Amino acid sequence: MRAQIDHLVIAARTLDEGVAWCEATLGVTPGPGGAHPLMGTHNRLLSIASAAFPQAYLEVLAIDPEKQPTRAGGLNRWFDLDDAALQAELAQRGPRLIHFVARVTDAAAALHALSSGAVPVDRGPLIEASRDTAAGRLDWKISVREDGQRLFYGALPTVIEWGPVHPADTMPPSGVTLTGVHVTHPRPEMLQAAHAALGLAQPAVQAVQAGPPNLVAVLQTPRGPVTLESKGI
Repeated sequence: MRAQIDHLVIAARTLDEGVAWCEATLGVTPGPGGAHPLMGTHNRLLSIASAAFPQAYLEVLAIDPEKQPTRAGGLNRWFDLDDAALQAELAQRGPRLIHFVARVTDAAAALHALSSGAVPVDRGPLIEASRDTAAGRLDWKISVREDGQRLFYGALPTVIEWGPVHPADTMPPSGVTLTGVHVTHPRPEMLQAAHAALGLAQPAVQAVQAGPPNLVAVLQTPRGPVTLESKGI
């Protein structure tokens, strides 16, 4: 099993606030994204690919206030977006890095490795999703728990398996590149074991260290190096 960082997730209270954050923080405007009817969310996307992180991109994600999720009633949206504390933090302090998604070639095998590893983790079932783009249809399988939780304060990635088309294939260079990712957590041994089960190691995630919950991504931007942190949200 070998996983790579697929994309970083920036949560925003509204998509307009997420776009404004991206322009102010990274110095660039994110490109077009799409809607996710199943979850009632929408996004904007930005390539952050580099030699160490091929096909990596940044997703600015928000709940779409005009759409109700088509997911079965009682099931939460992905990435803790229904969590009141997270939404309150976004409203008070603005958009924030909250999570990352790891790309694998066999998502079912990856979830089995997680659930049967030294520290068993229930990452949730695989959901099949798709959306049409100007470059073709995107198809993917993604792990989403019924309660929508990210787990480990967002430091354990969601697992994704793409079909023949990857969204980064048609993203133009943005001038922003990902140079490093590391995390701290009060239970680093458990998180390290879960990362190992996925085959997520350097250079994908440079370190898992003891400390307060935090997911950190370092980007090179037109404005110089920028460090994004989840800060336990």
